[in-house]
Amino acid sequence: MNDVKIAFITNDIKIPRGTVHIVRDRCSGCSFCIKFCPRNVLGTSDEVNEAGYYFPIVKEREACVNCGLCEIICPELAIWSVLERYVGAGEEVAP
Repeated sequence: MNDVKIAFITNDIKIPRGTVHIVRDRCSGCSFCIKFCPRNVLGTSDEVNEAGYYFPIVKEREACVNCGLCEIICPELAIWSVLERYVGAGEEVAP
């Protein structure tokens, strides 16, 4: 338990930051990724893809913590995130 307190006090916690990738023409417009993103990273596009569906767009790029929920929940495998870096304690660290 003391280890947890020390981590918070010393700011040793590193928060992952990811980049979301979307294959817009594979999207079926279910919006699961938008509805279930815990950080509200995604929004709905004003455009439609080749099949006529509104696809997700990244609206809050820096909010992504690379949790991977979007890629798990997507039935069409049209979205995924990639770990880019960690932030914390006033510094950025490459993965």
